[in-house]
Amino acid sequence: MGVFTFVCKNGGGAWTAKQHEGDLEASASSTYELQRKLVQVALSADSSGGVQSSFSLVSPTSAVFQVIVGGGGGGGGFAAGGAASGGGGAGESAAAPKEDEKKKEESEEEEGDFGFDLFG
Repeated sequence: MGVFTFVCKNGGGAWTAKQHEGDLEASASSTYELQRKLVQVALSADSSGGVQSSFSLVSPTSAVFQVIVGGGGGGGGFAAGGAASGGGGAGESAAAPKEDEKKKEESEEEEGDFGFDLFG
């Protein structure tokens, strides 16, 4: 899995990007075109799987672009695996409060019974 972070700047009508702590770079006339080029540059360096990317403007003339290559579809499987492993414990603990709520409701009903019938 490869993570590529680029610092992007707009100057003179063109966007340029240089890899943070690396030597990859690209330039383009729009942010859209720049993102497409940077994904291709990252894939040329590491083509081990799926691609995820994120573009965030910092100011109107600067941005950060991150490309993640690999990880079984961009890490989605990892997140699902983490959720599934945490889900078992959550399911067990979720059942316990329901039982507690049931007992609490029953005890509230018993507390409300004062031994007389209003309509009887």
